[in-house]
Amino acid sequence: MAFRPLHDRVVVKRLEGEEKTKGGIIIPDTAKEKPQEGKVVSVGPGARDESGELVSLDVKAGDRVLFGKWSGTEVKIDGDDLLIMKESDILGIVE
Repeated sequence: MAFRPLHDRVVVKRLEGEEKTKGGIIIPDTAKEKPQEGKVVSVGPGARDESGELVSLDVKAGDRVLFGKWSGTEVKIDGDDLLIMKESDILGIVE
């Protein structure tokens, strides 16, 4: 990828949502909600604290994460739909 996030920003690719409900009903594209789970593609070097020291991020490329419904900015890079968000918008890492 030809994009490197700055500071404490993270690039996330959304994971695909479910095609069917648990009961077997197929969900049409118009009724699907955007998934709130994704895979970290790239991370910035970290933010600086008040003394100027670099504070590294807790997430790394390849982590599966949960984030808020309206988190991040949607962008298209190299044909991929991605989200750029601050690390603080990430709710947690799915292990």
